[in-house]
Amino acid sequence: MNRMSLATSIGLVAGFATALSAQTVPSDYGKVEQKTIQNITVKVTGCIADPSVLSPLPAVIQEPVLQPQRILDSSPFGAEGSAPFSLGHDLSKYREFQLGATMLAVAMQVGLKPSEATVIPARPAIHELDWQPPRVVQASSEAGSVREMVFTFYNDQLFKIVITYDHERTEGLADQDLVEAISAQYGTATRPVGRVVTSPLSQGYDDTESIIARWADSQYSLNLFQSSSRTFGMVVLSKQLDAHARAAITEAIRLGKHDAPQRTVERQKKEREETRVAQEKAKVLNKSRFRP
Repeated sequence: MNRMSLATSIGLVAGFATALSAQTVPSDYGKVEQKTIQNITVKVTGCIADPSVLSPLPAVIQEPVLQPQRILDSSPFGAEGSAPFSLGHDLSKYREFQLGATMLAVAMQVGLKPSEATVIPARPAIHELDWQPPRVVQASSEAGSVREMVFTFYNDQLFKIVITYDHERTEGLADQDLVEAISAQYGTATRPVGRVVTSPLSQGYDDTESIIARWADSQYSLNLFQSSSRTFGMVVLSKQLDAHARAAITEAIRLGKHDAPQRTVERQKKEREETRVAQEKAKVLNKSRFRP
């Protein structure tokens, strides 16, 4: 017997039972009525005992039990065992300056012209903007803490900032004082043993200083240092772009050495031609006005 037949049988039984219970019959017929009810009961029991009817029932009973699990899985915290997402500290930005910004955008921020940038021969070219905040600054302004900032761009993307803090604004402060102040913005610092390049790339050589503290992730790095003159500073950089820029400079130096002999020949040739032209002009002028 299938489910539909079972439902039909149960419905009929319920109907008969209701009709019989509503009738008023003499007590002499009590046995007959009881027998009829027993016959109906036997038939119902036989239907329920049929294994073909019982086998699907557990799935129907279990369906509501699974529903709460689906509700739990749709929780904003994700599936069981997963941790909620947490935001980290943004190491790609120093004050209002965003690593990856164009040279024009940064130049406008500090009131400089892109044409004022120093060009470092490379492919692509590397540019540096040297900015010193105006000295007319309120004593309480945090901008007064900075004496100089050098912005370096690779492929028109800001990848490095070298900050030099004003000695007067850091006088009396210990290393830990600056670490605590910077950690409030960028999170917990590490104390690696190493050095960081603090000189602009345009100088052609690397000045390095010992790192006091570092804040870093997989993409960016902020390095606090103190120079030999006891001046504090910070180097902020994009690791990937910094690697590309240094590779470009290394290649430019290699090509420069390779092409140096040819450039020397071309320069000498140009100088000889300029000398010849100058002598021709002088000859024409002097020949006409010479008097023995």
